[in-house]
Amino acid sequence: MQGPDTPAELKARALRHLVRREHSRAELARKLAPHAQSQEALDALLEQLVSRKQLSDERFAEERARMLSRKYGPAKIRHDLKSKGIAEEIVERIAPVDELAQARAILSRKYTEPASTREERARRARFLQSRGFSMDVIARLLIVP
Repeated sequence: MQGPDTPAELKARALRHLVRREHSRAELARKLAPHAQSQEALDALLEQLVSRKQLSDERFAEERARMLSRKYGPAKIRHDLKSKGIAEEIVERIAPVDELAQARAILSRKYTEPASTREERARRARFLQSRGFSMDVIARLLIVP
């Protein structure tokens, strides 16, 4: 096995990761840590990438939230962003535009017929809840006709 990467090799490795997709700072640090000479060298590289706007937690969070919003609700998206190392204030700024419309779209893609029985409404409510939607939104879609 080879030793740690030189600073130039580490930067090239970081840029290869960033070319493929956006990464959070914490995610990129985790991927690069085994290849860095020291924690200080890794931190210096990450600061350089941030200052050159090649690495941005906010940009990553916006892109990730946009991608996940087709399938998941706000609670699930917030949890995912926090697990990727995104700061709380950025997570709170990245909010879905219309949670009710988003839930309605997801529900209509999965189910073509309206729910006819109480059991079917309960099944759909559990489905939406597992996707990260609030009970308020679920109730407005399913319980109140």
